[in-house]
Amino acid sequence: MDQFALDAIARITTRPPEVYDTITVSPLTPLTGAEVSGLDLSKELTDHQIAEVKRAFLTHHVLVFRDQTLSGADHKRFAGHFGELHPVEPPPEEGDPYILEVVATKDSKAVAGAGWHADGTADAEPSLGSMLHVTRTPELGSGGDTLFANMHLAYESLSPAIRTLLDDLTAVHDGLIAWQGHTPPPGYVVAKSEHPVIPRHPETGRKLLFVNGAYTSHIPQLSRAESKAVLEMLYAHVATTPMLHVRVRWEPDTLVFWDNRCVQHHATWDYFPHSRFGRRVAINGTRPRA
Repeated sequence: MDQFALDAIARITTRPPEVYDTITVSPLTPLTGAEVSGLDLSKELTDHQIAEVKRAFLTHHVLVFRDQTLSGADHKRFAGHFGELHPVEPPPEEGDPYILEVVATKDSKAVAGAGWHADGTADAEPSLGSMLHVTRTPELGSGGDTLFANMHLAYESLSPAIRTLLDDLTAVHDGLIAWQGHTPPPGYVVAKSEHPVIPRHPETGRKLLFVNGAYTSHIPQLSRAESKAVLEMLYAHVATTPMLHVRVRWEPDTLVFWDNRCVQHHATWDYFPHSRFGRRVAINGTRPRA
């Protein structure tokens, strides 16, 4: 681990621990992720409870809630405390327009979320975050973990020279990249947007890295070869720097809430031909700004 990474870790881990009144927050790593206990998400929560969850969310970026038996209405009510719900795109032919069924079985040819990415970054206003509630885990008893990577730390652990290069650049995010090998439904308009490579988090003001292999096509301020080299370097940085990562192990009735603005995630498909079932609700976000 180089000195830039060590310095970035030191700035975070020397902060005083957060104190909560109504919930227990147990960090998964010193840098990213926490398990939250003391709440039944099927019940109405108090304003103070919601405020503490929001504070934990901004601190840890990935929150894990265990033993949550939720209806679709419960799931959407909890998500609604953080903003307007983001509809599923493309819209489902039937079912709830705000609940995405996340299913993998022995008949699946691929799974949603494989490969490092943030959700929907080709949208003009990518989602604030997502809540995935897994109700059934693989029959063999394990597998299907999700990895999350901290994009604040991804930026802060780069050298000052690379941070200076990236600070004024933008990147084009093209939804067609995610559709490769598939055909979008008739009439569905595939999103394409240009966002800062290094925006600031809209609530904390902290800088973060905002490119990913699932959606980012190129950096228009650079030549094609330069853009490819820089992006591949950044993708490798995210994928191969363990200190950026936290691994969430799924159990039945676990809900995970992640900040799509400042983390990427990678669904591990290591349980074929077994099955996993879950439901995801997303929350509207805002346009990334430098």
